[in-house]
Amino acid sequence: MDLEEIRVAVLRIEGTNCEDETVKAFRSLGVDAEAVHLKQFYSDTIRESEQRSLFDYHCLVIPGGFSAGDYVRAGAIFSARMKSVLKRDLEIFIKDGYPILGICNGFQVLVELGALPGFDEEKPISDKPEISLTVNISARFECRPSLLKHENLCVFTDLLEVGSIVMFPVAHAEGRIVFPREREDEILNTLIENGQIVFRYVDENGEYAGYPWNPNGSIYNIAGICNVSRNVLGMMPHPERVFWDYRSGGYGDGALIFRSVIDYLRKNF
Repeated sequence: MDLEEIRVAVLRIEGTNCEDETVKAFRSLGVDAEAVHLKQFYSDTIRESEQRSLFDYHCLVIPGGFSAGDYVRAGAIFSARMKSVLKRDLEIFIKDGYPILGICNGFQVLVELGALPGFDEEKPISDKPEISLTVNISARFECRPSLLKHENLCVFTDLLEVGSIVMFPVAHAEGRIVFPREREDEILNTLIENGQIVFRYVDENGEYAGYPWNPNGSIYNIAGICNVSRNVLGMMPHPERVFWDYRSGGYGDGALIFRSVIDYLRKNF
């Protein structure tokens, strides 16, 4: 696929944020990206010229924010609306190898949707959530730079060296990854064995550490995971906020996320 053929949808509803930064990041790399409201995929009240299909795009991004006010649980309403109108299309999209990225609230949406941890390739969206993102261990909103160690490759990190450390900021109140108590060891061991843990929080020496280096208290310092097929990534930190390094005038650490998925699409479609 040629660069100018790639189309990216950054999905939004009321309460999402950073969709504009995400669109601009992709566009700066020569890709056709647009912010698309969920209603554009299904509502007959939308003008025909603005109606969209998921299959108009080659990559889907669910951005950060506080979708639908984060009522019920963070990401719960957004995911329920997506599941009610897009579940079948999303399953086909994922099984066909097209990438989906969830950032912060988008990670919460993917978990609520059942697209992560995504252990079953044949059923990429589970009937109910298997893990949870809950209130930070500090019981407060955490907004700070965070250091992440890249543990395993996925389509969004193929250009990032395994073992390298990057800085992406976090800004969330509910980012602590927890598993059902009775399945905690099983799920963690499966993620480790499958190589699905993409990023882990570390301190300034590259060592796994507790709060504040692990800003939310996530089990095993997990900051981001992918599905078993490696084309769905959810992460709490915000790569789009460090797409540029304003000190040097060049790209920041976050640019590698966007460059990696573009490289993947050019090689595989």
